[in-house]
Amino acid sequence: MSDIPADLDWIRAAPEGEEGPGPWIEIAFGPDDLVHLRETSDPENVVTTTQKKWDAFVLGVQAGEFDHFVEPDGEDPVDGESPAG
Repeated sequence: MSDIPADLDWIRAAPEGEEGPGPWIEIAFGPDDLVHLRETSDPENVVTTTQKKWDAFVLGVQAGEFDHFVEPDGEDPVDGESPAG
């Protein structure tokens, strides 16, 4: 996309009250309607997307479109069975 601006204000997406090193996801809103994402454990590896795509992703999360990626009660998110079989 473009070079990452050095003066971005990174917002850490961590559970409330958590102050440890994570790893957590951090988000920064930059110029030209770009949104930058990185993981605290690898801050040099930045993924950049557009504000429009970020907004669509957030709406998808809110609508539950990605719930199948979550492991409920230790189950495998793909087939619903526990990893042990």
